Amino acid sequence: MTISQQDQKAGLAGVTDALVTHLRPLRFSAPVTHIYNPLIYARKGYDCYLQRFAGTTKEIVLVGMNPGPFGMAQTGVPFGDVDRVTQWMKIQAVIGQPDTPHPKRPISGFACQRGEVSGRRLWGWANRRFGTAETFFSRFFVLNYCPLVFMEAGGRNRTPDKLASGEKKTLFRICDHALRQSILLLQPKWVVGIGKFAEQRACSALSGMGIAIGRITHPSPANPKANHDWESLVEGELKTMGIDLAAG
Repeated sequence: MTISQQDQKAGLAGVTDALVTHLRPLRFSAPVTHIYNPLIYARKGYDCYLQRFAGTTKEIVLVGMNPGPFGMAQTGVPFGDVDRVTQWMKIQAVIGQPDTPHPKRPISGFACQRGEVSGRRLWGWANRRFGTAETFFSRFFVLNYCPLVFMEAGGRNRTPDKLASGEKKTLFRICDHALRQSILLLQPKWVVGIGKFAEQRACSALSGMGIAIGRITHPSPANPKANHDWESLVEGELKTMGIDLAAG
C-alpha cells in the first residue's frame, strides 16, 4: 500500500486526535496527583514535528515510553530537549498550559532552561551519525508509546508501568491501538523500543503484523548502562538487529 505524504500526515494527525479523545476521560489513583498531556497543550509543537518529518514511510521507528518533564512535556516533540528541537530540528512553537499545572513542574515551553538528558543523548547521536535532521528522518521516526506525564504530589515522575493494574489495562489498550495505527501508516521494517517497557508494549500492540521488533538501551541517566558511551552501545545493538546505519 502506497500512502501519499499528505495522507500520511493527515492519518497521523487523526491517530493523535483519536488518542487524545480516548485518553481524556481516564482517571488515575494515588500516588498520581497530576497528569499532563502535551498532545493537548503542546499540540502545536507536535504538529510541527509531524509536518516536518512524518511525510514519508520509514525504515525504522523508535518508540519511547512517555514524555519527560523537560522534553516532550515542554516542546510537544518526543524526547524534545529544547536546544535539540530548536537548533537541529528547526522547530519552535507557542506552547500552552496543562489544565492543572504541578507547582514543581511548570511548563515554560521553548523558554525552558533545563535540558532533557535523554533527548540530548538521542538527538545528539542522530546529529553526529546522520548530520541533518532531514537525513535522519528519511529513515527513522520517533514516537512515544504513551503521551501522558504522570506526577506524584512531590513532583516525582511516575512511569506508566508503575500505575495500578486496572488503570494500566485501560491505558495500554488505548495506546496499543494508537501505536498500531501509526505503524500501519509509517510502514517500517523495524520497530525498536527505547528501553524494555517500550519493546514489550510494541510486541503486544504489533503482534501478527510481521514487523521486526527490537530494543536499544534507554538513554536516561537513571539507567547506569547509558552513562558510559551510550552512542557506541546503541550502535552495536542496532547492528546486532541487522540495521545498517551506513545504508541509504
